[in-house]
Amino acid sequence: MSGEAMRYDGAPLRRTHIMAALRRAGFLSVADLSAQLGVSPMTIRRDLRRLADNGEVLLVHGGASLPPGGAGGPGYTSRALSHADAKRKIGVAAARLVQPGDTIGVDSGTTAAEAAHALPEDFDGCVITHSVPVLAHMLSRPKSRVIGIGGELLHDNQALVGFAALDLVRRMRVRLLFLGASAVDERGAYVRSEVELSAKHALMDIADEVVLLADTSKLTASAPVLVCGFDRIDTLVVDGPLPDAAATAARRTGTRVLTA
Repeated sequence: MSGEAMRYDGAPLRRTHIMAALRRAGFLSVADLSAQLGVSPMTIRRDLRRLADNGEVLLVHGGASLPPGGAGGPGYTSRALSHADAKRKIGVAAARLVQPGDTIGVDSGTTAAEAAHALPEDFDGCVITHSVPVLAHMLSRPKSRVIGIGGELLHDNQALVGFAALDLVRRMRVRLLFLGASAVDERGAYVRSEVELSAKHALMDIADEVVLLADTSKLTASAPVLVCGFDRIDTLVVDGPLPDAAATAARRTGTRVLTA
C-alpha cells in the first residue's frame, strides 16, 4: 500500500475525503473509493453506512450519492440568518475576552464568525482560521495578522478542511479558540457531520482556552456527532439560561458560563 493511501487510515479523515469527493462527482462506487483511499471495500462500506446513518449520503447499488439537495442540512447563509441577533450578542461578548495583541483561533460556523466580526477595528493580534467567511471579513482589518488554514473546501460549512489544514494547525498555538457547534446538551457539544471533527479537534489541541459559542436554540437542537464533553470547554458563551442538566455538567467540570 502506498504512503499516499496510508494517509487515509483514520476513519474521520477517510469520511472527510469521501464527502469532498462526492460533492465533486455526485456519485462514487465502493470500488472507486477503495482504490482512491487504499482500504478494503468492506471498510468503505462501513464508512458509507456511518455517513448514511448521519443523513450525509444516500446508499445506492454499488456505492453512494449525495442525498436530494446535496447539502445535508440548511446552508450557511440560512443558518447565519437564523437567530442572527443572538449570534451577534454572543460574538460581542466573546470578543470582549480578546486582549490586544492576542493570537486567537476562529472555528467554522456562523456564531464563531460573529466573534471575528466583533473584534475591534484596531485589533493588532493574529487570527487563525479555516473559515472562508472569516477570512473574507478580515480583509477589512489590515492591522490584524491573519493566517488562513488551507485545505479542501466544504461548501455547506464554507470551511477548508483536510490534511493541509491539519498539518499547519499542529505547528501553531492560540490563546483562545472560538468553537462552534450545532447542538449542546449535558454531554457536550455536537456537530451535524463527522467531516467537521478533524479540524475542530486540531484547533482545540493547540488552544490554551476553548470558548464554545452557542445561542439558546442549540440547547434544544439535535446533532449526531459528539465533538467533546464539557471537560474540554473552558468557557461557554450563550444568550440565555442553560437547561438544568447542562448547567450541572458545566459546574461539575468547572466550565465558566457567560451570558451575552
